[in-house]
Amino acid sequence: MKQVLTVRDVEQAAKNKKTITIRPNAIITPYAADRARELGVQFIRQEAQASQTIRPETNGKVKTVVLGADHGGFALKEELKAFIRESGYSVIDVGTNRAEACDYPDFAFKVAETVARGDAQRGIMIDSVGIGSAMAANRVPGVLAAKCNNVVEAKSAREHNYANVLTLGAKIIGNQMAREIVQAFLDTQGGAERHLRRVNKILNYHQKND
Repeated sequence: MKQVLTVRDVEQAAKNKKTITIRPNAIITPYAADRARELGVQFIRQEAQASQTIRPETNGKVKTVVLGADHGGFALKEELKAFIRESGYSVIDVGTNRAEACDYPDFAFKVAETVARGDAQRGIMIDSVGIGSAMAANRVPGVLAAKCNNVVEAKSAREHNYANVLTLGAKIIGNQMAREIVQAFLDTQGGAERHLRRVNKILNYHQKND
């Protein structure tokens, strides 16, 4: 599916970095191009991406975990941050740092981008239910986000699906269950070669559709 840049994308970019990274074959609507000139927004065209794959050698010990949450997940994030540190991991906290209302995609993207860059081996994002954050995180290339409600799902997300981002719903699970899910997510390694092959098909879907 080709990327189409609209006026809305341009106006959103104008509020932030004033740049938009676009795919090699992206379509920029005429009105969006005109609006970009008016607002001083620049388009940065990506090089054609090489195939993305998860390699067995990168499926090693977790050292750093990035945590994020919106207002609905803030309290649980603080609880889990202490738990994860006590379990021996380094933690990167990308916010939010307050209970006031905010937008979950902003923090889900930060968590996912931190994992995609390799600054953390696993990411955990918490909102009220967990679904929206998984949707947002999965928009970031190289990220495999899974929303889990129990330990079985967390183990399966790692062993069968090589998930590198976990999303949780603070209204759905309690603190103790959240700790058990996180522990399973961090402890479980990716599974057999057949699972890896299937996951790499997911990661490379864009190659035949861009």
